[in-house]
Amino acid sequence: MSAPLYNRDILSLAVATAEYLPNPQARYHASARAPLCGSRILLDLDADAEGHVTAVGMHVEACALGQAAATLLARHAPGRGIADIRAARAAIAGWFAGNDTPPDWPGFDLLAPARDYPARHGAILLPFDAALAALEDRAPRA
Repeated sequence: MSAPLYNRDILSLAVATAEYLPNPQARYHASARAPLCGSRILLDLDADAEGHVTAVGMHVEACALGQAAATLLARHAPGRGIADIRAARAAIAGWFAGNDTPPDWPGFDLLAPARDYPARHGAILLPFDAALAALEDRAPRA
């Protein structure tokens, strides 16, 4: 029998998005939407001169899995650069596609039940897509 899709750990991560309030003063911003489920994220990032994330703010409109993934991104992105986030996103997508190696991003083992629900994959990848969009557009907002 597989683990329940929504469990205490996932729900705890989902509500933790409230710890990362939107930050209009952040240098980098991105908005992303998952077309299949309609999940949305508005992501605000600050980064140092080398491009390593220093702070994350966000507004998430997604299922509990999308919210949990957003919290995992926000908690563990500081100190990481675009290459790290790109590699994590690729590993997550590969894991969803059947690769047995779980992504090397802290906490993603908690989202293992979602592997069997392809309709949820877009919501889980969404925070990483938004972070990449923000960091790829390195022109700061005035």
